[in-house]
Amino acid sequence: MSDTLNQVSAQSTEIIKNTGANLVDFFTHLFARERFASHLLERSFNQPLGWIELGTCIALMVLTYWLSGYLIGRRAQKPTKWAALSHIGRRVLWPLMLLAAAVAALFTWTALGFNGVWLQLLVMAARWMIIIRLLLAVVHAALPNNKITDMLESTLSGVLWVSFVLWISGIDDVVINMLKSVQLPIGSITLNLYTILTGLVWVAVIMVFALWLSRTINSRLMNSNRLDMNLRIVLSKVVTTVLVTLAVLIALPLVGINLTVLSVFSGALGVGIGFGLQKVASNYISGFIILGDRSIRPGDRLTVNDFTGYVTKITSRFVVLRSAGGSEALIPNETFVTSTVINESYTGKSLWQNLNIQVAYHTDLTQAMRILEEAAAAQERVETDPAPKAFLVEFADNGVNLRVGFWVRDPENGFLGLFSAILLDIWARFNENGIEFPFPQREIRILNDAPEPSDAAMLHAGLKARSSTRSDEPDNEHGAHS
Repeated sequence: MSDTLNQVSAQSTEIIKNTGANLVDFFTHLFARERFASHLLERSFNQPLGWIELGTCIALMVLTYWLSGYLIGRRAQKPTKWAALSHIGRRVLWPLMLLAAAVAALFTWTALGFNGVWLQLLVMAARWMIIIRLLLAVVHAALPNNKITDMLESTLSGVLWVSFVLWISGIDDVVINMLKSVQLPIGSITLNLYTILTGLVWVAVIMVFALWLSRTINSRLMNSNRLDMNLRIVLSKVVTTVLVTLAVLIALPLVGINLTVLSVFSGALGVGIGFGLQKVASNYISGFIILGDRSIRPGDRLTVNDFTGYVTKITSRFVVLRSAGGSEALIPNETFVTSTVINESYTGKSLWQNLNIQVAYHTDLTQAMRILEEAAAAQERVETDPAPKAFLVEFADNGVNLRVGFWVRDPENGFLGLFSAILLDIWARFNENGIEFPFPQREIRILNDAPEPSDAAMLHAGLKARSSTRSDEPDNEHGAHS
């Protein structure tokens, strides 16, 4: 009995060892190009088994594609904080499922004693698709979303698939040897074309990864409500600068460039900044200053050089101001450090506005002022604390000038619509209470031409002239008698 148990135990141990060895051998040669290439032409369409294997591959591709689309559709309605990672997950879900299904099918196929050709090709293609989609997803997340990025993704995808075909067929060895044979002397060293191209590829990969990581971290920072907006922008710029600098420092040695060369380059850069790049460096440093002292924040209402607008964006070189009419001004950061800037939102967001109204002299001024205050307070955009206040301004030529002042809690939404609503309410309330709006009144005198002497004046002048003639007569007569 004991001998039987020992034999069974020995057989079980041997089976386990053989199974483990088979598994190790299976996964060791799973992505082996040589093993695949040696069986590629052995049988393909010459045997029915090859067609069955090819049909199995097609069925796996269709099934996993449908299942991944179904899972993505169910998750589409659920928001996620990590939008970039969610995008990557959607891109690699199908090739991951295809790889798992292909590996399971290939293991079963080989366990049945058959040589897998198309299934192993499917495994290799699924793995390569995962790599391609990961790279393209990172490029999509790292670069701006525009037509150039789309063209770059399509081109990169095509190049990578061509590289896969060259690798499978073994032609890549020929191409690599040709590139290595091209020697390029650079200074005191000699580099071959293969080293330069691979170095450039690594530089591009590291830079794209740094940009993707920077945008992901910046997205998290900008969506955080625990930090001040200016602090978020500062941290975002610092993270981007540090990651890009690290990417350059890591990538340059891969190309074969010694980092000691940077000491000479930094000296030349310092001279360039001192002359040609002085304004650029000044604006860049000024950007960190205005963000650090919190003198300007997104949403502030500023007046710079007679231009009034709201801060919509703060970049490393300039600040974007958008006026109520939609026009935008790009103000260099240095201007906010060296010039006088009117910030109407520095201590508070609300802005004081007023409207002037004229009423007739016989108006009950107390009632009119109360109506003005109530009309302004009825608007949701007007602050209730402090409440609107009406004032008597002046006794003018045609009426009494009144003014109502109030604080607007959201000046970024403009004032024209608010003023119109308040004036319409005042108009309706004044008409209900018989309060008149005066209008200018003028008296006009129309003067004729210079008046002619009247008949009475003419008669009086004639009588006076005749009387004067008579008074002369005695003298004449006396002269005659003498």
